[in-house]
Amino acid sequence: MPLLQVQDISKTFDRTRVLDRVAFSLDKGGILCLLGPSGCGKTTLLRIIAGLETPDSGRIVFDGRDLTGVEPFKRSFGMMFQEFALFPHKDVLGNVAFGLRMQGLPREEIMDRAREMLALVGLSDHEKRNVAELSGGERQRVALARTLAPRPRLLLLDEPLGALDRALREHLMVELKAILKTISVTCVFVTHDQAEAYAMADRIAVIVDGRIEQIDLPERLYRNPYNPTVARFLGLQNLLEVTVSPGGTAVSEFGLLRLKDLAQDRTGPAVLLIQPDAARMIPAGMSEKERLFRITGIVRNFLYRGKYYTLEVESSRGTRLLFDLPDDSPALSVGQEVSMSVDPEGISVLGDG
Repeated sequence: MPLLQVQDISKTFDRTRVLDRVAFSLDKGGILCLLGPSGCGKTTLLRIIAGLETPDSGRIVFDGRDLTGVEPFKRSFGMMFQEFALFPHKDVLGNVAFGLRMQGLPREEIMDRAREMLALVGLSDHEKRNVAELSGGERQRVALARTLAPRPRLLLLDEPLGALDRALREHLMVELKAILKTISVTCVFVTHDQAEAYAMADRIAVIVDGRIEQIDLPERLYRNPYNPTVARFLGLQNLLEVTVSPGGTAVSEFGLLRLKDLAQDRTGPAVLLIQPDAARMIPAGMSEKERLFRITGIVRNFLYRGKYYTLEVESSRGTRLLFDLPDDSPALSVGQEVSMSVDPEGISVLGDG
C-alpha cells in the first residue's frame, strides 16, 4: 500500500476552482514533485496535505489513516518554505534544535540529534554562527536540518530553492536529493522550475489550472509529454500540426517525417512534438530514401551556446522550430535554406489538450 494517498482533492477560493479532483499516491522513500506555473494550485495542494488548508472534497490518507480533521501538528509532517523563516535571535545549532525542544526531549538527545543533522548538511563547523552571517545556500541547509531533525514522517518542501540564484540552485538541487535519499525520507515538493524537478524527483506531477495533466518519471515526461499543454510548460516548443499517413509517415509544412513504429497505427490529423536534439544536418552520404524524410526551411537564427548551437528554422508558412545542433556543426547564415534529417525516436504523437 502507498504511504501517501491523495484522493480526489478539490478546492475553491472565491468561486474559483483552484484544485479539481487531484489524485496521486506516493510510496515510502519516494520523492514526488508537484510541477506547474504560478497560480496552478500546487502550493494549495501542499498546504492541504500538511493540514493547513481544508479541501472542499476528497481526503488525504497517510499510512492507511484518513487525516480528515487531524490537526497539522498531530500529523508529524515537516514543512519547509521558500523563505526558510530562521530565528534571527538563535545561532545555527539553536535553530536546528528548536523543533526537538518543542517535543520535550532530554537536552543531551536534542544536542546529539541537532549536531547529527548539521553534519548531514555539511555545517558541523557552523553551529555557533549567527544565521544572519550565513550565505543563502547555508541558510537553506540550516532550514533543511531544522525540518529534518524531528524525524518527520513526510517532508513537504515549498519552492525550497526558489530564493537562491541560478548557479547556487543548480549546485544545491543535486546535493539536496542526495541528502533526502541518504535518510530515505518520503518527500513531496513544489516547484515551477523544470530543471529542479528533473534533478530531484523520482516522479513528477505536472499541474495546470488545478488539474494533474501527467504523472511520470522525469525522463519519460520529457521525452513523451502527454499533450501540448504539458509540452509547452516543459519548454518544448517544437509542436507541429501534421497529417499522418498509413505506415507512419507524417506530411508537414516542413516536409515528410518518419514516425516511430508505435505511431504507425494512427492516421489523420495529429500534433507532433519534435525534440530539440532530434535534428541533424543531412550528411553527404545519405541515401535517396533517407533524404525523402527531412525538414526544409529558412534559417532565422543561428546562435552559439558553448557546447551546442541553437538553430531557428522557418517554414514557408511562417512556423518556426528550434533545434540544438552539435558544436561541430557547419556554420549557417540567416536567410540560408537548410535541410535536416530528424530521428524518429525524437518525434512524439501527442494527445489532445
